[in-house]
Amino acid sequence: MGERHRAARGGVGAAILALGLATAALGAGWLCGSVYDGRIAPRGCGDGCASSVSAASAHAQGGSPEQAAPVPTPTEPAGFPFVSAKSIALIEGACGAEIYARNEHLRLPPASLTKLMTAAVATDHASTDTLITSHVDGAKLFDETGSTIMGLQPGMQLSLLDLLYGLLLPSGNDAAIAIAEGVGGTQEQFVEMMNDKVQSLALEDSHFTNPHGLYDKDLYSSAYDMAMLARYVMQNATLRTIVSTVSWQPNWSGPPVWNGNRLIGEYAGADGIKIGYTEESQQTIVASATRGGRRIIASLMRSQDRYTDAERLFDWGFAQPSACP
Repeated sequence: MGERHRAARGGVGAAILALGLATAALGAGWLCGSVYDGRIAPRGCGDGCASSVSAASAHAQGGSPEQAAPVPTPTEPAGFPFVSAKSIALIEGACGAEIYARNEHLRLPPASLTKLMTAAVATDHASTDTLITSHVDGAKLFDETGSTIMGLQPGMQLSLLDLLYGLLLPSGNDAAIAIAEGVGGTQEQFVEMMNDKVQSLALEDSHFTNPHGLYDKDLYSSAYDMAMLARYVMQNATLRTIVSTVSWQPNWSGPPVWNGNRLIGEYAGADGIKIGYTEESQQTIVASATRGGRRIIASLMRSQDRYTDAERLFDWGFAQPSACP
């Protein structure tokens, strides 16, 4: 009896001990599992675990927190090519309808695409045979800012037409300043005229602070606005001729100026319009191409390879039906 009693007591004790150990193990397991799946933030985790805690709690309740909601990504059309640019607008030249767009209203530094507005304002307010005297030293401007230049010197007198070629082909910042001062009186007054034009063209993502596009935090535009500005420029016969020209000899003793837009002459149907680059903007381009009487305008900002991007957009765009009504 004594032995049986001791055995029974021993069995009960072992059972109680086992139950206690099991309870402790379950508790420890829950704790470890909670740390693993985010219910209890491990020490030192800080704010980074807060969303994990919320996510796990919401998952357990059948919901999902705002932080855990998936971020929608744009759906590319079938067969759409890879394009490196951050911001894209592809439009019909005839009616301005969008064929494709991505981040098209994102405000970014446009670099020398700014000069399209300079050209538009200048031709709005002055005849192309107007003579303008340069007060700009292009070589000094290059030394001080690294600007692309036409090659102006103080005292040179050139027609607005020659200056427009120097503005749009080699992207001369010296030509931009000479035009602004010759047409607007001062650069500041000309910039006001540029921003007035922004309003008249309903370019809601654009603001200009200089006539050439050197970086300024308050100078910005978008791929959409630049596409629409390019469409406006291409409706001007003089400017349309300029941006499609490979080289031009100004009425001076200097060399001809050459178009920096490599699409001209290299891509079938390419007929304009402007490239740009600064460290802040990266590569920018607004390009025009025409096939079978249909013009498409491609505007790209913050591109890593603007020419390949533009060619891919044109190839794809011309394969689509017209977006015009």
